[in-house]
Amino acid sequence: MAHIAHNPDAWPDMRTALDLGAVLPRTAELRDGHLWIGGVDTVALAAQFGTALYVMDEAHIRGQLREYLTQLREHYPTADVAYAGKAFCCQAMCRLVAEEGGWLDVSSGGELACAQAAGFPVERVVVHGNCKTPLELWAAIEAGAGLIVADCFEELERIDRVAGELGVIQPILLRLTPGIIADTHEYMQTGAEDSKFGFGIGAGAALAAVEKALQAPGIALKGYHIHIGSQIFAFESYQRAIEVLLDFAAGVRDATGFTPEVLDLGGGVGVAYQADDQPGSIAAFASTVTAALCQQLAAHDLPEPRLLVEPGRSIVANAGVTLYTVGVLKDLPGIRTWVAVDGGMSDNIRTALYDAHYECLLANKADQPRSTVVTVAGKHCESGDVVAIDASLQPAEPFDILAVCTTGAYNYSMASNYNRQVRPGVVWVQDGQAREVLRRETYEDLLRCEV
Repeated sequence: MAHIAHNPDAWPDMRTALDLGAVLPRTAELRDGHLWIGGVDTVALAAQFGTALYVMDEAHIRGQLREYLTQLREHYPTADVAYAGKAFCCQAMCRLVAEEGGWLDVSSGGELACAQAAGFPVERVVVHGNCKTPLELWAAIEAGAGLIVADCFEELERIDRVAGELGVIQPILLRLTPGIIADTHEYMQTGAEDSKFGFGIGAGAALAAVEKALQAPGIALKGYHIHIGSQIFAFESYQRAIEVLLDFAAGVRDATGFTPEVLDLGGGVGVAYQADDQPGSIAAFASTVTAALCQQLAAHDLPEPRLLVEPGRSIVANAGVTLYTVGVLKDLPGIRTWVAVDGGMSDNIRTALYDAHYECLLANKADQPRSTVVTVAGKHCESGDVVAIDASLQPAEPFDILAVCTTGAYNYSMASNYNRQVRPGVVWVQDGQAREVLRRETYEDLLRCEV
């Protein structure tokens, strides 16, 4: 049985919703004691759509995408942003990215199918994955995907074979592991040499992959991709990764004559999950990576390639809150107070998986100070089913509406039907209007695949 560690020295922070800063969506405000987002009362949303419910600020999402493009192109005019669909993917999100002029990073056949159903321009799709199936590769190449990021030698052979069968030449990037260990959770580190992703630079596999790709008639090698991890606060990791990447690119040029037309630096700008978090800004990220790139290009006398970055979490995380209804309270004197809600690890696995920490508030008491410390539990048959541990919260009562902040990224994407719980719906809000982009599942949905 899992034991949830408790900090007996935790004290309530006495903050109201307005004191929570960057963990809230851009349009969050207080009206009549309630939390409003996008000009809509979240308490009213809970009543209309039921809980658990994901609520996302559309203006926040668009604003983040626009800021990335503006800041990057101010320093590097040929930069583009490929939204990482794994953070949150649905047809409405794909259409939004298309409307904002972005590219789309997909990591599975399902995400590609979603993009196609949404009418996303397939020539602006980047296809990822460390173990793409033959069917996924066929679908991507047949659709005309703009770039496939090749992750291993077997995949190079499969891309070449499928492209030949379809009579096309497929543009690709090679995913390289630069040997950089970023300052983030170990599960989110992806650029170390000991990784399931990519071709190791230090071990010589990356150079061998370049030579193999250049010899493949069905492949057009366009450049390189790196991804050192996500939820990164210290941008120095990017500087070092760019140094390693450009050193490699210069060596390849000297050995083969190939120079990259595209460099994809991945994503990884951190976000605030707690009110005191201070992640770097998009502006600082853009200036840091473009300055490092330009410096290294000049130092190695390499031509300027197109630049791609792949933010996901930092586009949607703080845009979202999850609404729950408080069901049960248990006060264990001298131990802790439990507040149980009508959701949990089926809609937010990150607390159990990453020991993630979240800010919570009562949406119907948002103007009151958070004067208690509680542990928010889910309704599932697991002792480890918790949403927030030792969290400051306004005094809770049954049927209050609990809002958990910074849940726009990975929460819906990683949601499950554990205990046959239906997955929540997703509602976008903007300018006083709410629109359901993913409906709440029904029990009939849970049974639809039964045979």
